[in-house]
Amino acid sequence: MNSIFDLDYVLDFQTLPDTLYSPVTPSGLLNPKLVAASQSTGDLLGLDVSTLASGDPLKLISGLGTLNIWQPIAMKYTGHQFGYYNPDLGDGRGLLIAQVRHNDTIWDMHLKGAGKTPYSRQGDGRAVLRSSIREFLCSEAMAGLGIPTSRALSVVDSDSPVYRETQETGAMVIRVSESHIRFGHFEYCSFTQQHDLLKTLLDYVIDRHYPELNHSDDPYLNFYSLTVEKTAKLMAQWQAVGFNHGVMNTDNMSIIGDTFDYGPFAFLDDYDPQFICNHSDHEGRYRFSQQPNIANWNLAVLAQALLPLIEKDKLISKLDGFSDLFTTEFLKLMSLKLGLTGDSKAHKDIVESTLSMLARAKMDYTYFFRNLSNFHLPEVCDTLRNHCLDIVQFDKWKIEYEAALKNNGQSLSEYIDRKKLMDQVNPKYILRNYLAQEAIEAAQKGDYSLVQTLHKILQHPFDEQPEFDEFAKLPPEWGKTLEISCSS
Repeated sequence: MNSIFDLDYVLDFQTLPDTLYSPVTPSGLLNPKLVAASQSTGDLLGLDVSTLASGDPLKLISGLGTLNIWQPIAMKYTGHQFGYYNPDLGDGRGLLIAQVRHNDTIWDMHLKGAGKTPYSRQGDGRAVLRSSIREFLCSEAMAGLGIPTSRALSVVDSDSPVYRETQETGAMVIRVSESHIRFGHFEYCSFTQQHDLLKTLLDYVIDRHYPELNHSDDPYLNFYSLTVEKTAKLMAQWQAVGFNHGVMNTDNMSIIGDTFDYGPFAFLDDYDPQFICNHSDHEGRYRFSQQPNIANWNLAVLAQALLPLIEKDKLISKLDGFSDLFTTEFLKLMSLKLGLTGDSKAHKDIVESTLSMLARAKMDYTYFFRNLSNFHLPEVCDTLRNHCLDIVQFDKWKIEYEAALKNNGQSLSEYIDRKKLMDQVNPKYILRNYLAQEAIEAAQKGDYSLVQTLHKILQHPFDEQPEFDEFAKLPPEWGKTLEISCSS
């Protein structure tokens, strides 16, 4: 493992035309303090994160200096925000500070909260501690769940004042990803009629991420088809685990199908398809149940941006496959959560019945599915029943579930293999809003231990970890009503 000075740095994105970015020097933080660092993310770079805690490495990850080879840049892109095109977007508070080659993969290092850029508009280019902790923890939690995501290397606190609704302290996260290119990059090239630039960008993405497509009959169309497929599968994973992103603008959509740009996200507590995690989303555009439809809409916007390079009818034919791709993957994941094997299409009715029951019962989503693997135990069944606000609906569903098991060649008492399967896909631990809030409040007082403990737990969300049972408890009522904003 190396220090941050000894990584294999490359200049890759800067080989593109400079209309796609602006050079920017980061603006550092006062008296930086390392809150937490992720060694599993460091492993992607070949970096020993224990070297980041002090001295010059800490200065580098808090914007107080750069290496000559870094050449930090702010990316230019546009995008649709809440359904409306905004031409004035770009990296307003983050910089692509470096790119690292490790094990034949190039990784972006993106410093979030690094100060003003040409795209900051009226903002100060800063991030605050609370949002930085949330991004750090959720990036790593999603990775632990096996969901494609950008990663977080480190989060740094400081004495720099930042003004939002009140005075807060500035913070920085280093986000690590194989790509920071968004749907909005293609919108920028296309809607400004820079069609040569659009082609250059698409060639770059294919060469870097999908070089095998260069040998296909139609690389551009196959790229779009792959983007549709990856996005559909990502939405299925979000819905299956109960994750609500909150701001699915096209500038927050990763071109390689990662979960990207963590803002007012939330994991469901009580199952509510109409749940809205972003208190600024007054119309519920990005509510939980709407996420697959929004992803489909965003892919249509991407298709529109690619029209100068790909025939419209061909794009439509690929986009039309989104619904089937999503449904197939979602049924597969939900069948596994229920302990059902074989053809997932055969389990469609019990999947729908389960979700309907959970909605009417206002049952905690993660708690229910984690305990379902022990449903054969009368005391567990009774506990779940007692948590249900609609006992009649629960009893009706129980009969349907036992019938589904029987039709699948199982019985309720034959649970050993089923329990093993279910515990591998139903997490015991998720980043509940109230846990994140408690960690934030402690960190704001200078105690980073809860952030570090949650990070440790969430790297292995399917393991029992009995010493951390308290973090798997049902949330308090106040924890279900926290409002999460975009402000950072």
